[in-house]
Amino acid sequence: MAKPIRRVAVLGAGVMGAGIAAHLASASIPVLLLDIVPPDLKENEKQDRAARNRFAAGGLDKAVKNRPALFMHPSRAQLVSVGNFDDDLQKLAECDLIIEAIVERIDIKRALFEKLDNIVSGDTIVASNTSGLRISAMLEGRSQRFREHFMVMHFFNPVRYMKLLELVVGPETLKTVADRVRIFGENTLGKGIVWGKDTTNFVGNRIGAFSMMAAIHQMLDSQLSPEDVDAIAGSPMGRPKSAAFGTADLVGLDTFVHVAKNCYDGLPDDEERDVFKIPAYITGMLEKKLLGNKSKAGFYRKSKDGARETYDPYTGEYRAQAKGSEVQNATKALRGIEETAERVKALVADQGPAGQFAWKTIARTLAYTARRIPEIADSIPAIDDAMKWGYNWELGPFETWDAIGFQESCARMKADGTKLPAWIETMLSSGAKSFYTADGKVWDAAKGAYTTRETDPRTLPFSSVRTKVLEENQGATLWDTGDGVFALTFKTKSNSIDVDAIEMIHKAVDRSESEGRAMLIFNEGDNFCVGANLFAVVAAAMQGEFDGIKTMARRLQAGAQRMKYARVPVVAAPFGFTFGGGLELCLGANNVQAAAETYAGLVEVGVGLVPAGGGTMGLLWRAFEGVPEGAAVDSYALVTQVFKNIALAKVATSAMEAQELGYFRKNDGVSFDRARQFYEAKKRAIGLAEAGWVAPAPRAYKLPGASGIATLGMMVRTLVQGGQASEHDALIAGKVAHILCGGMGGHVEPVTEDKMLELEVEAFASLCGEPKSQERMQYMLMNNKPLRN
Repeated sequence: MAKPIRRVAVLGAGVMGAGIAAHLASASIPVLLLDIVPPDLKENEKQDRAARNRFAAGGLDKAVKNRPALFMHPSRAQLVSVGNFDDDLQKLAECDLIIEAIVERIDIKRALFEKLDNIVSGDTIVASNTSGLRISAMLEGRSQRFREHFMVMHFFNPVRYMKLLELVVGPETLKTVADRVRIFGENTLGKGIVWGKDTTNFVGNRIGAFSMMAAIHQMLDSQLSPEDVDAIAGSPMGRPKSAAFGTADLVGLDTFVHVAKNCYDGLPDDEERDVFKIPAYITGMLEKKLLGNKSKAGFYRKSKDGARETYDPYTGEYRAQAKGSEVQNATKALRGIEETAERVKALVADQGPAGQFAWKTIARTLAYTARRIPEIADSIPAIDDAMKWGYNWELGPFETWDAIGFQESCARMKADGTKLPAWIETMLSSGAKSFYTADGKVWDAAKGAYTTRETDPRTLPFSSVRTKVLEENQGATLWDTGDGVFALTFKTKSNSIDVDAIEMIHKAVDRSESEGRAMLIFNEGDNFCVGANLFAVVAAAMQGEFDGIKTMARRLQAGAQRMKYARVPVVAAPFGFTFGGGLELCLGANNVQAAAETYAGLVEVGVGLVPAGGGTMGLLWRAFEGVPEGAAVDSYALVTQVFKNIALAKVATSAMEAQELGYFRKNDGVSFDRARQFYEAKKRAIGLAEAGWVAPAPRAYKLPGASGIATLGMMVRTLVQGGQASEHDALIAGKVAHILCGGMGGHVEPVTEDKMLELEVEAFASLCGEPKSQERMQYMLMNNKPLRN
């Protein structure tokens, strides 16, 4: 086994360095964050450690305040200690890994590495986060030991959210060092590892910069607008919705230009070097400090009246956004194609300007990428993974090539005069029809044949590990996943909960108890579960079918209770949006294995309702869990905090924050790599089963009752009087308070779970009859955002 990495230093507290430190701390790794001593210290500050550490402390402070959050919970910042290069460099001898993230200047890096060479020893690894400098150049003059323990760890920004970690070794890097870093990156940080070569901009930025620059040049050649390009280069191409120019604004024009210029300067022999030349109009934007979102103006900006404007590349001035062009109308027709591969194929088949632009840029990028093997990477999957994990492409370049038809597109490229590398010609001669095959093989460019694709068994897709269907209806499916573990998955839009899904919960528990030894709730898609099917609730409410609404709510509550008291362990695996009923399922499960990027909350008040699947009780009972029997506890304090979380629709922005808020337990699992979530959830379920699972017993608590309801009501009334809440908000909050306080008599005797659930159902049904609640629900359905009234 590789020696574990327990303590890490990050050198450089800029955007990347602080982001790396934040992610390490989120993974429970103690971090030493160092930067230079500020050069402009006053005489009375020169011996002041706080002043000398100002740059590092400032970088940490910015990371804590950053939005979107870089730490998975602010408390993790306690694991980061700060210092400076002059006073604290000797502390690096105590670290297992040192990550350099200073300015991209070879002379400054060499000077720092010279100092490190005299400090570090033994197994300590030094890694550079450089985005393009050559290892050989950085290591000039370094010792043999330093060279053997040196490599590149290239993170992508923002570090927390971007899965890609490019690893590059030098000619003398020890295999044990590379393995140790890989294991740390995968297992501790949850990163997707791509092995690159020691070439300019490595893998992701080499292909990403080429693709974006090719699109910009083609736009100018075709006389299209930035709006047209982004209409094509976003979802229709299987790329992020920010597309080309929106993405450049997001990362910053200065950063984007730096990456492209680095390619142009560092690749004198690249056959497509001129693609990396920055057009004059973009150079002009930099001179005007139009840097994108960071300067509130880039390729796009908002005018004083809030209207979106575009920087016109042909006039050099901002103008109103152009809408309704031929290109934009053509791409609208593609939105109904759900499968990415089919959507891209339809796009390049289009004979209009949208299809012509897409074909020219895609074909050029695919051919360029093919010619980069083995220059930047040895394998096809490495490049595909780099673009999916580092640039959020839905399909990598070679997956895109398969989607549009390998043989057909090669013929079209040749007809256009596009040069393809010899290994592609070998593929064509062999009769190969795709880079990837259905039986798990991939074309090996070096061997000129298909080989079995290397896979991590922990990241196998759910579709490949489920064995057979045990139960199925229109809303959900119960799968046998082997080892006596059954998995319930939803089939509804956004994995919402409808009557079919509710019925399948009951069947899933029955089958798991009688035939299995554990049960999972494991959904696929972008989000775990966005809550109840609001359309069904609105339809019933508008028709006055309140008895039916109560029946559905009670059935969902009963399903959550069945899971909680099942004779086998039930593990939920939330990820993405886990709202309303989705969180209620997690509260009903005995255990949770959450993806790190889970956004959870009981948000029903936003649509004029209260939780109706046992969420109010589940959250409150969860708050009582740590209280020892017999302890005198202020139930009002616990009720108040749960009340705030529900009444304010508080959403946890990570699994760790959900633990801190009491939505998940502190000992619930967190999967840093969502690709491993099913594997880890199943292991957790099996572990609980093999440890001797015993179902919990129902509980009852004395609650604040009438006095608590009155006190919470006064709190809400103050908000209404201050204009911070509406009368309808107050009505909903009053219902939440009534439930959480156990009704007017909640203080008289312990309130049972059945009583809590009935209070919840009555409140839910009564609000469904409120016109303003109905208005909120309808508004949400139409606009996908809450209405405040």
